[in-house]
Amino acid sequence: MKLTIDFSKPVADLSLAVSDVARAWYIDAPKFSPVVLGDWKGSVAQGGSVNFFNVEFNPHAHGTHTETAGHITKKRHSINKHFRDFMTKSLVLTLPVKGGRVHVADFHAVWKKAEEKGWVFAARSIVLRTNTAENPTEKLFSGTNWPFLEAEIGLFLREEGIDHLIIDQPSVDKEEDGGALACHHAFWGPNPEESLHRTITELAYVPPTVADGPYALLLQVAPIENDAAPSRPLLYTLA
Repeated sequence: MKLTIDFSKPVADLSLAVSDVARAWYIDAPKFSPVVLGDWKGSVAQGGSVNFFNVEFNPHAHGTHTETAGHITKKRHSINKHFRDFMTKSLVLTLPVKGGRVHVADFHAVWKKAEEKGWVFAARSIVLRTNTAENPTEKLFSGTNWPFLEAEIGLFLREEGIDHLIIDQPSVDKEEDGGALACHHAFWGPNPEESLHRTITELAYVPPTVADGPYALLLQVAPIENDAAPSRPLLYTLA
């Protein structure tokens, strides 16, 4: 079966920028400051010839980011070395939130309907929308106790062959969970270093104009040697 994708017309850009909003984990806003070398300043506004700024930010706290299992292993494995599935068949699903979480039973019900419609076939990535009301580009998430996924959902996705999980919250797990990271561990499995090619993308934004269903996902990840890096997930129509 041949599929045609028009790369000039993405359905949606799911990324949130590294900025002073759309951040979490009680981290201050990222810092953008011009380089100063003697009398020279890397700012045109301050008399320099070019803008030449340092940027200080945290990939897990500021904007959309993609992480490898190196996020939870003793060795901090690099997302740049292990992520290679730039384009995958994907599935967008909107999930109900009850009592501050997505329950596995509700997830299974949504998944079953997607299967019945033929959406699940050959999908290797999944985009989960839990928030259809607020604009996360203007939100500070720290202390909000955002909706999280029950760990069994991570296990189910791993067993179903989903390698890339994208969610519109700062984490697939509860904000304060005592360091359990239950869904992270369930998704990457009991031997996470065997799942370094599989990723979790957090703090994405799935606009309400994007309908549930199958898409092509182009996941662009910044080439930084770290367990996580800023990313830009782009959705495309399959035709």
